[in-house]
Amino acid sequence: MSAQTELEILSPGAFASIQDGGRHGFRRIGVPWAGALDRRLMRIANALAGNAEDAPVIECFDGGLHVAASGGAVKIAVAGDAVVEVDGTDGRRQLAPWRSVTLADGEQLRIRKMGGGRIAMVAVAGLALPAVMGSASTYVRAGLGGVDGRALAAGTRLALADADPWGSDRVLTQPPEADASPIRLVAGPQDDHFDAAALEALVRGDYRVTAEADRMGIRLEGAQLAHAGAAEIVSDATVPGSIQVPGAGQPIVLLADAQTAGGYPKIATVITADLGRLAALRPGSTLRFARVTAAEGARIARAAEAETRALIAAIRPLPADGIDLVALYTGNLVDGVVHALGTDYRPLH
Repeated sequence: MSAQTELEILSPGAFASIQDGGRHGFRRIGVPWAGALDRRLMRIANALAGNAEDAPVIECFDGGLHVAASGGAVKIAVAGDAVVEVDGTDGRRQLAPWRSVTLADGEQLRIRKMGGGRIAMVAVAGLALPAVMGSASTYVRAGLGGVDGRALAAGTRLALADADPWGSDRVLTQPPEADASPIRLVAGPQDDHFDAAALEALVRGDYRVTAEADRMGIRLEGAQLAHAGAAEIVSDATVPGSIQVPGAGQPIVLLADAQTAGGYPKIATVITADLGRLAALRPGSTLRFARVTAAEGARIARAAEAETRALIAAIRPLPADGIDLVALYTGNLVDGVVHALGTDYRPLH
């Protein structure tokens, strides 16, 4: 009898959990969506691994995730600006992110650190977990989904369904560029509960991400947002992206694991297209907001979806030796070269 092919978690790093597209349709009974904080990264990682775009992935933060193939070969893909290492039969080698790699039995992959942002998505070919209320996403506070409703821990083994790990590995040669533009928001639904200058202060000042930042939300520090009256309201619905403002006047942006209702007024709502890059900001980072209309937010969402589809369509197979010659030859391999045709020199990278 052949051994079960598994992916073993040797270390989860700062925090790692199973996430997918989220648990929708139950907010009315108090169940958050959960799901990947950056759906674009999830979809790209799955496409690289040959999975359905909304299949479960491992979401991890700030490096440290360390996994090993056990019982057979495993195809694994990393999406995000990560520094990746593989410990294989031929020694240790650094691997570019935004690609898949096939690990032979016993080989290991490690995310050493993140270059930009704090989130990476790791997709594994054949990873399948039971759905709880329609989703495999882990919601730790209620013990739902994932592996026994908890974050991944050293020693966790993820069983893999039958898949062909030796098919061509895939690469995204031109990953999405870092975007440092302001985080866009739509005013309301309770902007009338604030001083007239509060919304202007929100979009004109810099805010700093505090250490209180997790999958539930991000507490910011910056210009105080003054309430026009009481600092609390009768509890009503919240969604990921809601910007609540408690009595101290410092905003809290809710994310995927946030509660479904709350009693703090919501001055604005971050548009869906910008939530992923907001969630990826590390504590200590600064950001600015920009105001858009609801119609503009919908247009931006359509444009972001078109861009995501184009990125996924650009994924292509790697040659059998795993070397991406197109990317190699189009890169600047030697620094400091003078342009032979004159002084109007522009770097190639």
